[in-house]
Amino acid sequence: MVYGANASGKTSLLEALAYLGRGKSFRGASTANLIRHGSTEFVLFGETQTEARAQRLGVRNSREGLEIRVDGSGDGGAAALADALPLQVIDPEVHSLVAGGPELRRRFVDWVAFHVEHDHLDSWRRFRRALKQRNAALKAKSSLASIRSWNAEFVDLSLALDESRRRALDVAMDSLAEYGLSLLGTELGFEYQRGWNKDKSLEQSLEEGLERDVQQGASQHGPHRADLKIRYDERQARKLVSRGQQKLLASAMILAATETAQTALERPLLLLLDDPAAELDADSLSRLLDAVLGLGCQVVATSLEKGALSVPAGSAMFHVEHGVLRRDEST
Repeated sequence: MVYGANASGKTSLLEALAYLGRGKSFRGASTANLIRHGSTEFVLFGETQTEARAQRLGVRNSREGLEIRVDGSGDGGAAALADALPLQVIDPEVHSLVAGGPELRRRFVDWVAFHVEHDHLDSWRRFRRALKQRNAALKAKSSLASIRSWNAEFVDLSLALDESRRRALDVAMDSLAEYGLSLLGTELGFEYQRGWNKDKSLEQSLEEGLERDVQQGASQHGPHRADLKIRYDERQARKLVSRGQQKLLASAMILAATETAQTALERPLLLLLDDPAAELDADSLSRLLDAVLGLGCQVVATSLEKGALSVPAGSAMFHVEHGVLRRDEST
């Protein structure tokens, strides 16, 4: 655990760890905001160790762009980082997974699928290319025949991505129900919405929506419009009033995703907890921490005060002050 006052550098430490596993900020911070004042770049190094092997990770980012190395190779990009250091984050904004827009929930589903479905990344990349090409034709106001020529490939890749997501969610569903019950005392309901009319084929949706697509200059139907609808206690979860409830619900989803990926990968993941006590009462916090410890993953948690979180005996304790991290040997 890492403790220290506000603005002491706790979240910056978690940001660095997450960047080594994702190649981007978990807070959505721009590169300019992550580079120290007066510097032109930042560089991160790390090493992962599993029973199978050790891997060296490196990330350099500047206004010129992102450079990634895994064991000296830059071929794999951010996907290589995610494979070498799979991680999840529960931070004070985690409630946005429930209350925010569908893009966050699509990312959640795709993260699970990336670790569960071996071909998911390829399906996702190929679909994104097809989407970009079809949208370019729409924006250019190309002939309807030219736009329709993209539809067959677009549909095939859309269906492959959709099926990959559905299979991953099927694998995760038991864990989602388990953690919903554990943290909220009720069973959560999840409905995957594929991004086009459930009563029509994608081909039909594309044809019927072609005029609107041309007007908008973008494809209005497809897996890029998918969403994961969440129900809690017979209500749509994003309409819950309490941010504490939303945080617990989103945390249940993150823990379920972590457990699902750990089972598929057969190795523990890294879980980052940034101020988990925020907006939670003592009982809710206790249930969350018990669930986290039950995962058996590696955990790095932050707190304002040393004794604010109940941690297992023998846990390493660190104090951060003015950006300087020191191990607390008094425990």
